[in-house]
Amino acid sequence: MAPKKLKFNSRTIHGGQHPDKAYGAVMPPVYFTSTYAQAKPGEHLGYEYSRSHNPTRTALQASLASIESGNYALAFASGMAAIDTVIKLLQPGDEVISTNDLYGGTYRIFTKVFAAYGITFHFVPMGDIDEVKKHVNANTKLLWVETPTNPLMQIIDIKAMSLIAKANNVLLAVDNTFASPYLQRPLELGADIVMHSATKYLGGHSDVVLGALALNDTALVERLAFIQNSSGSVPGPMDAFLVLRGIKTLHVRMQRHSENGRAVAEYLTSHPDVEKVYWPGFETHPNHEVAKAQMDDFGGMISFVHKDNSLDKAVAIVSALKIFTLAESLGGVESLAGHPASMTHASIPKEIREKTGVTDGLIRLSVGIEDSEDLISDLAQALG
Repeated sequence: MAPKKLKFNSRTIHGGQHPDKAYGAVMPPVYFTSTYAQAKPGEHLGYEYSRSHNPTRTALQASLASIESGNYALAFASGMAAIDTVIKLLQPGDEVISTNDLYGGTYRIFTKVFAAYGITFHFVPMGDIDEVKKHVNANTKLLWVETPTNPLMQIIDIKAMSLIAKANNVLLAVDNTFASPYLQRPLELGADIVMHSATKYLGGHSDVVLGALALNDTALVERLAFIQNSSGSVPGPMDAFLVLRGIKTLHVRMQRHSENGRAVAEYLTSHPDVEKVYWPGFETHPNHEVAKAQMDDFGGMISFVHKDNSLDKAVAIVSALKIFTLAESLGGVESLAGHPASMTHASIPKEIREKTGVTDGLIRLSVGIEDSEDLISDLAQALG
């Protein structure tokens, strides 16, 4: 196993990994098996049934833990399955504080599934630390943070949230999907749990759906693993292999995503027909100084609004794009465009999402690793 002292770029390739013991294969084999032979009842080689453990998944989890600077990681069938497992730590009467700008799927499972079981969710502007403190009470058990948020790129101070959580004996979970561990490692900043939709940047090629949790606490990972095994929310071995393969190029992909993100953001903010651009790399972006402190770069996720700011105009722009693909998801090597109001955030009631700025005119871009000049030309013709 590679030593922990390796720097990040090396950990994406070597972290937690070792050649296969059977034949020395450099990449872990894909173990397509549901069950494992036992010499006697309970006497086996560490694996009994693939819902509980699978060697390919074990290899992925070791890599995930390494790149997030954690002791443990768990891989799930999807990011939503990972979120579901975290919330199952709670009981009726417990309360959760989360951001008011939140991925639509997370908002949906919070309000449409778990609220029915007596768990209360507060959605507040977490960029305002005092606003978070106002909502903490004896029933608060979890702070759920996205940073940057989806889709308005709000920046939340992870260290500040950690201080609040520890002072009140509350868990802090951070959805690190938009940043990836290349840009931000919440466990190093005091988070208890880091969540990823590994479908996005970790997989990186729009060919797999998978979720992940990374953490340090032994008792906590045992509770989460028990819930996961009981619920069966596990990925298949091929999915685990694809994400493990994706992680090995995470560092070089994220470097280009960030370079292209800056070029596209600067182009959009200079365009006379663009009213507003949301990208944390701008000095004028709210909490930009926090972003500078807790992120290594600012990534390739951008949202913007045309000066028209209407549904018809947004639909016309995203439908006219030729290199950017109009599609759900993000974080692949190809550039994607989305319309949050009708796609990723359609499950959030209009009056609620518009209060935070997710208007019908908002467009979200996942800037890929193509040539930035081609991406800018595509945006120019669509805006024109």
